[in-house]
Amino acid sequence: MSAIGVDARPARGLDYRTVWRWHFYAGLFCIPFVLWLAATGSIYLFKPQIEAWLDRPYDHLAVDGARAAPQAIVAAALAAVPGSALNAYELPPSPDAAVRVLVGSGERLVRVYVHPQTLAVLKTVDEDQRPMRLIFRLHGELMLGDRGSMIVELAASWAIVMLLSGLWLWWPRDGAGAAGVLYPRLRAGGRRFWRDLHAVTGVWVSLFALFLLFSGLPWAKSWGGLLKEVRSLGSATVVRQDWSTGRSGELAERRAANASTGGEHAGHGAHTDASLPHDYAALDRLVPLVEAQRLAAPVLIAPPSRANANWSARSDAQNRPLRANLALDGARGAIVQRTDFGQRALLDRVVGVGVAAHEGQLFGWPNQALGVFTAFGLIAVSVSAIAMWWKRRRAGVLGAPPAHAARRLSWPFLGLVVVFAILLPLFGASLLVVIALERWALRRSVRLTHFLGLRTA
Repeated sequence: MSAIGVDARPARGLDYRTVWRWHFYAGLFCIPFVLWLAATGSIYLFKPQIEAWLDRPYDHLAVDGARAAPQAIVAAALAAVPGSALNAYELPPSPDAAVRVLVGSGERLVRVYVHPQTLAVLKTVDEDQRPMRLIFRLHGELMLGDRGSMIVELAASWAIVMLLSGLWLWWPRDGAGAAGVLYPRLRAGGRRFWRDLHAVTGVWVSLFALFLLFSGLPWAKSWGGLLKEVRSLGSATVVRQDWSTGRSGELAERRAANASTGGEHAGHGAHTDASLPHDYAALDRLVPLVEAQRLAAPVLIAPPSRANANWSARSDAQNRPLRANLALDGARGAIVQRTDFGQRALLDRVVGVGVAAHEGQLFGWPNQALGVFTAFGLIAVSVSAIAMWWKRRRAGVLGAPPAHAARRLSWPFLGLVVVFAILLPLFGASLLVVIALERWALRRSVRLTHFLGLRTA
């Protein structure tokens, strides 16, 4: 909830004025990213519906005979992408739907749609070029890889500070009523209308927005990587988690999955059943076995790789509490181990529930509606902040609240800042940089001092 353009209020101590000023700066930096994340996030909320619409030509095919064996379907997919190896076989959503086979080499991953009877290849598409995958990368990394992920994380960290400081600034004081806090004064004109729209909308969406921001951090390159390191402390084995951290983490997982150890011909661009690695024949035994488990769709069956010595099957459902993982014996066609969501580590379950809600898939369409409400609320908060700033700005200045004369901040306030700097490392590092620039660089210029409002009041 950015207070860009908040009306001047009676002085309430140094802490209030400092929070107001940093709230302004946070909003100034965050608003473009908030608008971007709200727009792309709103689209991604409807990933299941959008992908079902895009795939509708391949979900109701003419099938009038026996279905082909899974290993024959894999052979057709590998022939369509020379030089690739099997990454995963996806159970089709219905008997008359095309089988999706993921094949890859190195960091590349291709989705191949194969007719379940005729083995005709109906479509091939690079996973990174699928529309919702593009939206995912635009939302989480600005299509800039790990650097983009860190930029988004930095913006999210400052947005958390912006929302919390906004709630503190607008909290009713001195017996103030609910008008302009819990409901807007719609008949008020000018700046008061925009202020009420900003404050009231911010109050109603802030808690939901904070949840979205915190639940997205485990995916970020820096914060997610640090979380993984913390999880690894005291663990004798490599920590495996159900989410990637940044683009490099995703590509590393892809390289590991594409490094098949399936047989003597693995990775040589096999095109026929005879030249398939012999382990791929295990799919004929494993597919019916996994189908009988009725895992939440989509269900992916993957061959052994350097990262996993067994065949495996997993539910990739966006509603993560429905997910389950199976370790499979390909030779015997048997389940070695099953791990359901409730058997995972507590932290993994917390993150999984948060991500499912973040993506709008935890409790059906009401979850999507809540996500849209939050996104549009953030857009309204951002637009009203810009409107207030535009109305109150004076020519030749940025319009930031004036700085205080140099005095000591309260210990509770400083302690809170330290806590946030530890919990949000990129926020802490950037805060130190901004403070250093303000104190020892920007104040050297009289013009910048005047423009930024660094003259004490």
